[in-house]
Amino acid sequence: MDLWECPALVTGAASGLGAETARQLAEAGAKVTVVDIDAEGVQKVASEIGALAIHCDVADAVSAEKAVAEARERNGAARVLVHCVGRGHFEPIIGDNGPMRLEDFRRLVDVNLISTFNMMRLVAADMAHLTPMTNGERGVILLTGSVSAYEGQIGEAAYAASKGGVISLILPAARELGPLGIRVVGIAPGLFGTQTLFDIEKNLDSRLARQIPFPHRFGDPAEFAMLAIHVLHNVMINGSVLRLDGGYHR
Repeated sequence: MDLWECPALVTGAASGLGAETARQLAEAGAKVTVVDIDAEGVQKVASEIGALAIHCDVADAVSAEKAVAEARERNGAARVLVHCVGRGHFEPIIGDNGPMRLEDFRRLVDVNLISTFNMMRLVAADMAHLTPMTNGERGVILLTGSVSAYEGQIGEAAYAASKGGVISLILPAARELGPLGIRVVGIAPGLFGTQTLFDIEKNLDSRLARQIPFPHRFGDPAEFAMLAIHVLHNVMINGSVLRLDGGYHR
């Protein structure tokens, strides 16, 4: 996909993976809309990269519909969605104070899974009516999973389940939307230096990074963004989840 003047919508863009992906999209010449529930943070990013900022709870149907409509009106219907919204949560199913609160689990599913499907359905509906590009492509939807979806550890059952739902969306969505010229791809990051990691790994230290075969460090959000940009350019990547973890398996 040619990103020059291409309308692109990035969620979770106030910081971390989303902010860096939005930055690299803007550098590639895309017309970027940055979306986040953190109104101040997303406006700061937008000001830095020349993007449109929209404050939005992407797990809420009405809020998301308004955000997509505003982005469409200001920048044109998105040909690119990079969904980076995510919330980390470390808590055992049964702790010292009894069972994990159901509301905590429901909140994780809302933020990590419901928001993903919500944004995908809305943006895909717009993409389906766009004029195909020269290769027949109408758009790309890039979703963010996690290696915890495959290898969740003790205390990550709720988080792993919410991200596992995201992973399970990708292939059937790609099969359904492919005939419309819409690709659906996932990236499953490993240990990246973002707030989500800090929320999950309460005892974060350099020993954890040294368990990564190579490189022996946490991932940089810029490296996630680099892969995202490659996926957008490479039309043959579809229906797959790409692990980005330095070979880290727990």
